[in-house]
Amino acid sequence: MRHPDDHPQPPSTSPGSPGSPASGTFAPGAQTRDDRLLSALLTTAFVVLLAGALLRYVLKHGDSDRLPWIVGLSVVLAVVQVAGQARPGSRRAGRVRLAVVVACWVVVVLLAPSFAWCAVPLIHTALRLLPTRSAVALVTALATLVVLAELRLADGFDPNHLLLPPVVAALATGVFVYLTREATRRQHLIDDLVRTRRELAATERREGTLAERQRLSREIHDSLAQGLSSQNMLLQAADRQWDTDPQAARTHLRTAASIAAHGLTEARRLVHDLAPADLAEGAGLAQALATLAARESRDGLTVRFHAEGPDTHLPDQAASALLRTAQGALANIREHSGARTAALTLTCLDDTVALDVADDGRGFPAPEPGGTRDPLGDPDPLRGHGLPAIRARLRQLGGTLAVESTPGEGAVLTATIPLTPATPPAP
Repeated sequence: MRHPDDHPQPPSTSPGSPGSPASGTFAPGAQTRDDRLLSALLTTAFVVLLAGALLRYVLKHGDSDRLPWIVGLSVVLAVVQVAGQARPGSRRAGRVRLAVVVACWVVVVLLAPSFAWCAVPLIHTALRLLPTRSAVALVTALATLVVLAELRLADGFDPNHLLLPPVVAALATGVFVYLTREATRRQHLIDDLVRTRRELAATERREGTLAERQRLSREIHDSLAQGLSSQNMLLQAADRQWDTDPQAARTHLRTAASIAAHGLTEARRLVHDLAPADLAEGAGLAQALATLAARESRDGLTVRFHAEGPDTHLPDQAASALLRTAQGALANIREHSGARTAALTLTCLDDTVALDVADDGRGFPAPEPGGTRDPLGDPDPLRGHGLPAIRARLRQLGGTLAVESTPGEGAVLTATIPLTPATPPAP
């Protein structure tokens, strides 16, 4: 059975995991460009120090019986170290090579103390390959052996031989641990930022989807749903008068067919996210409101339209919002108010456009600001949107909706939209 470390593993970013900076380990099989450069530097330093120590020994002890052993071990050390640089392999293979190098180095140092300072590259290699605690224990052992080797070489007692190796080892270990922990914290910060950005993008997508669903629900309510409601009323009237007044019944059927054709056009334009059908082909808001008033003047309800102020070309969004407002208001007047007449008044000023929808119906208690009661909404919660839908549409453009009504005296709705850029009020 193969051990999991037999294959190269990608570096982990979780603290304390093998290969993470926090654990002081390094995955040779997952080296980056900087890692390879550092490995090459450590290998070069080790080989140079090894060659220098070997040359010193040959010059000073060329006739020693130990020379063949020292030369052979030096060659083994160089070959193993260079081979590890050429083919990093797995983490387990890197640790095995480190063990071989340390064992050979210990033997060489016992035979020739001048090889002691080859431990400096080994310290960095141990810190990169081993968990922090294991690396610190090995570094302590290497530093102790270097101290003993320096004391053997010295003619007399020198405090530097006793203090310099531990200090160098402590500095190397401290700097390495600090840098790896900083890298871990930085990686955690990057991960948090990436995760936050993903969550923000997901939230924005959800909010965009919800806003689009609300927009489509308002559009369907103010166009298709109202047209279907009118068709239902006309067909019911035609059914009641089919035997007693066939001419009136046929008139109702023709009107219902006209509304169905208009609704089909609205549906096609809604699918393509275009303006309302009455605003298509360059028709302005005033003409569209006049067409709407003529179409809604039937079945005992007379709708008049009047425009005040200059004939201003309105932005498409403002014109569409006001036309949808008029459609929704007239549909509610027909279904709920019992009015005989209604009036649409469009007022265009330099910086504002306003639409008044008035009727002489039964009226209702005016809603309180911030209240949840919707006097113009359909009593069936699955059907109507009423005032909340109209307010939401106007709010998106920085507009407002005012309602004035008294029971028995009709109602007036005033929708106002600024023509200058404005920040929409908070919901």
